[in-house]
Amino acid sequence: MDAEQVTMLREVLAATGWLERTGEFGRALRTSARTPGGLLLVGTPAGDPWHMAAHLDDESRLSGLPGLSPTLVRWSPPPGAPPHLSIGLERLEAARRGETLFVVAEDEAPEPLLERVDDARRTGAVILAMDGGDRELRGLAHEALTVPPDERLVTFDGAQHLVSAAAGDQTGGGPSTSSKGLRRRLARLLDAVSGPTTD
Repeated sequence: MDAEQVTMLREVLAATGWLERTGEFGRALRTSARTPGGLLLVGTPAGDPWHMAAHLDDESRLSGLPGLSPTLVRWSPPPGAPPHLSIGLERLEAARRGETLFVVAEDEAPEPLLERVDDARRTGAVILAMDGGDRELRGLAHEALTVPPDERLVTFDGAQHLVSAAAGDQTGGGPSTSSKGLRRRLARLLDAVSGPTTD
């Protein structure tokens, strides 16, 4: 990816406000997730947020931010799963001050999840939500990013790329920044979405 492609992508995203919104949400994620093992990532029964977990784990490693490496909380861990894949919903019940509960739910969050989120908030955990239009979940979150299902420019998966890249970007730059860190992350985003560019 060359500088012209990066500039074009940034201009398109800046014109829609998505770069700013995902950047602000990513910064909120980075500043709240400071404790290794304290970022609890959960989805809905329809799907564990594997996509976001992988991106945040990459950003944690590349940026040297151990707090960004998430603890994936699953609705139904299978028997015999490795320890890092066998963490069930009971972990949400143990959430406490200094930890961050990040709910990634493209579909509506079920009542049992909303109850656990509310309990975690009451015990002092920071609640972040990335949703597809769930007002109840958004109401419980300290910070929320909604990706409407009819959004044509940014998909729910695409927004996860943008959020994770922003969370790992320690330059503090916004859409007007021409930092190498932002270019590298945007290049990785485009490679993941459309495949690597060739000269």
